[in-house]
Amino acid sequence: MPYTTEEGGRLNNFASEPKMYQAEPLTKGQVRNYIILGVGAIALVGGLLYVAVAVSSLG
Repeated sequence: MPYTTEEGGRLNNFASEPKMYQAEPLTKGQVRNYIILGVGAIALVGGLLYVAVAVSSLG
């Protein structure tokens, strides 16, 4: 674990903060991929709910 040295020579074993950076805006390709994944996830959850309702009404 890295230590930082404070004023007066005391060691500080708290974690040092990572460097800050600004997030880059999404590209059009990334937005398209997120939309496709979202639609796929909604279809999957909807299908699972349909199967659950259909199976539960059989008994």
